[in-house]
Amino acid sequence: MHKTPFFTFLEPDLATRIAAAAPIDFEISIHPADLPDAEKTPLVANADFLILFPGRLSPDVLRAATRLKLIQLLSAGYEHMDLDLCTQLGIPVANNGGANAIDVAEHTLGLILALYRRLAEQDRAVRRGDWNLLDSGRTTYTIHGKTAALIGLGHIGRHVAARLATFGAELLYVDAQPAPEDFGVALERVDLDEALARADIVSLHVPLTDRTRGLIGASQLALMRPSALLINTCRGPVIAEDALVAALREQRILGAGLDVFACEPLASDHPLLDLPNALLTPHAAGITRDTWSRRAEFAFANCQRVLAGEEPLARID
Repeated sequence: MHKTPFFTFLEPDLATRIAAAAPIDFEISIHPADLPDAEKTPLVANADFLILFPGRLSPDVLRAATRLKLIQLLSAGYEHMDLDLCTQLGIPVANNGGANAIDVAEHTLGLILALYRRLAEQDRAVRRGDWNLLDSGRTTYTIHGKTAALIGLGHIGRHVAARLATFGAELLYVDAQPAPEDFGVALERVDLDEALARADIVSLHVPLTDRTRGLIGASQLALMRPSALLINTCRGPVIAEDALVAALREQRILGAGLDVFACEPLASDHPLLDLPNALLTPHAAGITRDTWSRRAEFAFANCQRVLAGEEPLARID
């Protein structure tokens, strides 16, 4: 049996559902993610695999993991993992391989549509009996015919691109790697400044690294059109939040749809909460009832690849 502790903050029914997807030769044990290190250490010392959600382990616990063949994250993000130490210890780490990309992409589209069509405001207006909010539609928009820029064209960015193409948007993208030749969607690769200057919709899909922290700051926001939307469903610190608040307050961009923030949850006095042109959701883009089966399937299939002597998919280097 392949001993596989699963450290998570998920509710017991969801954690059990994920564990139930394990192959019969895996011995899964479920533990709180905040279990003290003294209790984690013996579990990890005897483990063949680790499943983590969220992906976070202290250096002392990692050093005790002398038998580990793979640390498998159920998340796409990995900013809390000490990858350098994992490399030193010879422990491969993999993320979820885009298993929640569909969920995040649909949420991204939801934010765009909600901002363009002012859905939250319309709902509130109808409830108070106000049928004249839209002023003949002068302040609502369609995606069709707009230029959208995807900053990052990984699993999520590609799903968003495909959906925006269906809506009739022209697509730009910024990524160190060119789009796959067989992608099937027309995109133009540009640098960040050009993307910001040309786009009506800017959607962020990059991991949080030293290079992407503060990627969108005051100078980048200044390049954007007054009619542009900024959407962030990746990680909060990719945007310099103070600069974004100023741009929204001064209406230098049309609006922002944000699922992630520099500090979560938001403080009750955070200035974003008072801005009507900011649409806010609680880091929920990748979480739907349907996502967990996809994440579990990928995680255990990846563990089986390693057992078969193959390289894990979605390995983080």
